[in-house]
Amino acid sequence: MTDWSQPSRRVPRQRAIFNRRAVMGVIGELVDAQESATGDDVRPRILKTLQEAVDQGRAELEQRLKDKPSAGHEITLGYAFLTDQLIRVIHDHVTTNVFPAGNRTTAERLAVLAVGGYGRAEMAPHSDVDIAFITPMKRSPWCEQVIEAMLYLIWDLGLKVGHSSRTIADTMRMAKEDLTIRTALLEGRIVWGDHDVYDELRQKFWAEVVRGNERKFLTEKLEERNQRHTRMGNSRYVVEPNVKEGKGGLRDLQTLYWIGKFMHRADTAAQLVEMGLFTPAEYRSFRRAEGFLLAVRSHMHVITNRAEDRLTFDLQRQVAERMNFADRPGKSAVERFMQYYFMQAKRVGSLTGVFLSHLDDEFAKKRARSGFFAGWSAKPRTLKGYVVTGGRIKAPRDRWFADDPVRLIELFQLAEAEGLEIHPETMRQAGRDTKLIDKSIRHDPRANALFLDLLGGRNDPETALRWMNEAGVFGRFVPDFGRVNAQMQFDMYHHYTVDEHTIRAIGLLSQIERGLLEDDHPRGTKQVHRIASRRALYVAVLLHDIAKGRGGDHSVLGADVAKRLCPRFGLNEKETALVQWLVLQHLLMSSTAQKRDLTDPKTIEDFVAEVKTVDRLRNLAILTAVDIRAVGPGTWNSWKGQLLGELYDAAQERLRLGHKRKGRSAQVNAKKSVVSETLAENGALVDDIGGLLGDAYWIAEPVDIIAKNLIQYQEARRIEEDLSIHCEVDEERGATLVSVIAADHPGLFYRIAGGIHLAGANIIDARIHTAMNGYAIDNFLVQDLHDQPLREESQIVRLKQGIKDALLANVELVPKLAARPLSHSRAKAFEVAPSVNFDNSASNHFTVIEVTARDRPALLNRLAHALYKANLIVQSAHITAYGETAGDTFYVTDLMGSKVTTPTRLAEIEADLLAAASDKRQREHEEA
Repeated sequence: MTDWSQPSRRVPRQRAIFNRRAVMGVIGELVDAQESATGDDVRPRILKTLQEAVDQGRAELEQRLKDKPSAGHEITLGYAFLTDQLIRVIHDHVTTNVFPAGNRTTAERLAVLAVGGYGRAEMAPHSDVDIAFITPMKRSPWCEQVIEAMLYLIWDLGLKVGHSSRTIADTMRMAKEDLTIRTALLEGRIVWGDHDVYDELRQKFWAEVVRGNERKFLTEKLEERNQRHTRMGNSRYVVEPNVKEGKGGLRDLQTLYWIGKFMHRADTAAQLVEMGLFTPAEYRSFRRAEGFLLAVRSHMHVITNRAEDRLTFDLQRQVAERMNFADRPGKSAVERFMQYYFMQAKRVGSLTGVFLSHLDDEFAKKRARSGFFAGWSAKPRTLKGYVVTGGRIKAPRDRWFADDPVRLIELFQLAEAEGLEIHPETMRQAGRDTKLIDKSIRHDPRANALFLDLLGGRNDPETALRWMNEAGVFGRFVPDFGRVNAQMQFDMYHHYTVDEHTIRAIGLLSQIERGLLEDDHPRGTKQVHRIASRRALYVAVLLHDIAKGRGGDHSVLGADVAKRLCPRFGLNEKETALVQWLVLQHLLMSSTAQKRDLTDPKTIEDFVAEVKTVDRLRNLAILTAVDIRAVGPGTWNSWKGQLLGELYDAAQERLRLGHKRKGRSAQVNAKKSVVSETLAENGALVDDIGGLLGDAYWIAEPVDIIAKNLIQYQEARRIEEDLSIHCEVDEERGATLVSVIAADHPGLFYRIAGGIHLAGANIIDARIHTAMNGYAIDNFLVQDLHDQPLREESQIVRLKQGIKDALLANVELVPKLAARPLSHSRAKAFEVAPSVNFDNSASNHFTVIEVTARDRPALLNRLAHALYKANLIVQSAHITAYGETAGDTFYVTDLMGSKVTTPTRLAEIEADLLAAASDKRQREHEEA
């Protein structure tokens, strides 16, 4: 058990926090002034004295945190000191004034231990007070009375106490059986009471619990850590990290403490340096990360006035402000704060890897061989001067990188090419020697050739690049990449920091090339082997977000970076031009697919005019897929795959033929012919009912949906149903198709949209058509709040009923919709200024209106209502969500079927849409 030096020895200006002598003096005076031995009015006054002392101490520490917002160690130590002094006063009062014992027997001895975080002297403002009451043998009545009286006083002060009361023997037995107890005792220190009892416990703990169980403790602790990481999202880069329990958080640092102490009997973390588990520089880094995380946690406790460990979006802003982070050009204060947070979390991960690898080596040396293999060990081999043994590559000597700094790149390239891990000592050397990478190394042709080989590695470039990044070599060799290291974007769409997102995207490209993602990316898997330059594509993926956080358009700035870096990497002029274009236009395909009507010929014409060649198209399609997928879990789905696939096929055909394959009438006739074949015996419906539908319908709708619409219309007329609603799961599109046939009337679209949202579904695409006989045929693709199709019968029933109620005016849509919870309720932590953009060049027949706003339940309904009030007819709607931001695109005409071009008319529409997007009543409802 560690014998931590008492917090009182290290806390500055102690009496400003808690003056134990003064408090005991006041308590003594209260006891002396007690009128009779049976009087019971002294306890409330003693309790009030203690409460005032605690409140004063907390106020002092909160002020110190405000004055020194990064002093995590000092503040948490201060709270431990405050708790120590309080426990000591309570103990002395109880044993002196409440249950005094003259000549105590052997059994009447009690040691009060601080365990867990309190034992480690790391207490945030609202941390639990973890105490162990230890007695040498079966508790005497006096010990039980003292323990009970102490606990009642602590509880009455409002402190949350985790306590145990055991004999030494019971403690040893339970520690052997329970990992949690074993860990808590590992950091136990005596606060007050009988030191002999504590010393006996300590000796028995090391002799009976620790000795011989080191390997078991390591295994159990690592398994416990893995389970915790899984619960917390299994990434250091989750958007709202748990500072205590999350990956790269305080618990990971504490796990290293625990393992080091248990296996080496270290009394302090600093002794881990003496044992060779950390270098002095690594230990300083360890302490810096720990101090920062402790400070962040302390601020969170003070802000929320509770034990809050999850760094939520709203807390991120407040903690950044309290810790004096300021805005910089292109990067807000909260983004700078979170970048620093992730750098510390990343450092924790790097230290953990080095630490555990050392321990693994240690055990490997101790593990004796027996039987036939006794005395035998695998013979090391050499690889370009490196030593390879046990699947690890190791530098042969300490000055290996100093003699040739290009080896800092070669190391990771060889590890990737040969499928090797890097020895922890060599990782440590690489991290130490990164400063050797200067301008001459960055422009060294051999170094850049090795880097390109690594980037486009055939095995697992993602893992090797992540190691390279952890060691600090990546950012040093490519300083532009170093600038986005641990950089987050303060929104709910991006799940990872920019460097992690980029490395994941490279890994996904490698998986597509190796055929591992063929089910999700069939086109990409096929086309990746037809591109002109695979290394250009890998470089484009590396550079696509390289200029984020610089202010301005990161695509434009990134293209400039590509122009400068590509020749350095060794790419030729043609490859450099391709990478430049890909970085500049890396958002073009996703934006076109998700925000434009892909059945509008002008959409394809404009897209093809920018892409120009089939090779560019192939590269852009693959880059787009890995970029979306690397954003985070769930961002890629079959609907996005379907849209990108449709755009790719249409663009490829146009590029291959060099012209439209068919004119408008030919397209319609061809579509009718295919639908007729699909309907088989019902093929006559194409002429009977299809004749009521204009060319726009036949061009816009896919064959399978047209066939379903015609059957539905026929059935509705047969049973004389004025309102027909058909719902079915569309697996290919990853959504539920909702087709509504009803007599057309003004406001039909916004009412249907409101009914769908009222049923708990989100619209992702909508097409609105009116037949010549006055009936509307509207097709919607909808998903649930988890971006999945609605499958359950109860969901379908609710969906149909919601639409019926909305169309028949059975419900008041606006208040009902406003009351619906937002799927991302935390979106209120973000400010998204609404904007409206008109584009009359994106379509030959329609005015395209894009509205961007903060996502909220009634948004689409209110926008559609605003368009209805503005006397606009909506032809199609395309809805895209980016975390807290919604992007809704509408293809509209005026009542005469013409585009809207008059500036005054456009200004009026813009004002109406902005009012709907930032509706004051809605915001008031949310805030309430």
